[in-house]
Amino acid sequence: MTREMRTDIVSEHRYLSIGEVLAHLQDEFPDVTISKIRFLESQGLIDPERTPSGYRKFYESDIERLRFILREQREHFLPLKVIRDRLDGDGEPSAADPAATTTGAATEAAGSEPDAQRVPIWMQKISPRAQSLLTNATGASFTFEELCTATGLSADELRQVELFGLIGGRPVGRATFYDEEALVVGKLAAGFLRHGIEPRHLKMYKNAAEREAGLFEQVILPLVKQRNPQARSHALDILHELSHLGAEMRQAMLRHAVRSYTEGA
Repeated sequence: MTREMRTDIVSEHRYLSIGEVLAHLQDEFPDVTISKIRFLESQGLIDPERTPSGYRKFYESDIERLRFILREQREHFLPLKVIRDRLDGDGEPSAADPAATTTGAATEAAGSEPDAQRVPIWMQKISPRAQSLLTNATGASFTFEELCTATGLSADELRQVELFGLIGGRPVGRATFYDEEALVVGKLAAGFLRHGIEPRHLKMYKNAAEREAGLFEQVILPLVKQRNPQARSHALDILHELSHLGAEMRQAMLRHAVRSYTEGA
């Protein structure tokens, strides 16, 4: 059954049972189970209505919320607490909230909409321009051994990459899994190692990236705090542009730093 057909069923019957929700989601999330949906409810991430007999009633907004939660877990490996905070943090800003009084060029550029136009974060869309900044996650995951094979690093070398904070795994039971970002970093680390540059030397890239992210955060935070989809989309566009400018600046500075070796080559 296609997703479009299932959407028609939601509209026709107004709500779905937990078993129907499972069937509704499994095309996109093959690993989801009824137990997992119940677990997310027990952790306060979803709160479906109940029939007089106690059966859960899921509406389209509940299903979209579930999709958001499952995508955040699969694509960004976020802990449930962080996802819950993101979901719960999308209410209206209070009078004491700095976002409620944000003014100036950032507000005008974002084109703040009336409250009626605000939608929950799990129903927001990201502008195409900002998509390139986000991880093109496919949900792929690797064990430590698989990551060694895929990157060409030995177990000791990969442990060094992890020790210096360049990659991090996600514990699942007794196992640990790594995403495709770890694969990218591992392959880059392997390239550096071929030239005698060890993982401990690469920590400078992580430190520089964190400082750069902190600088960019100061620019986009006023927009993010507005908590409306237009402001968030504009913040991502700005972040995309700043990231591009940062990459160009690093290249220019590196060219200048090594010019004595490249001139006349």
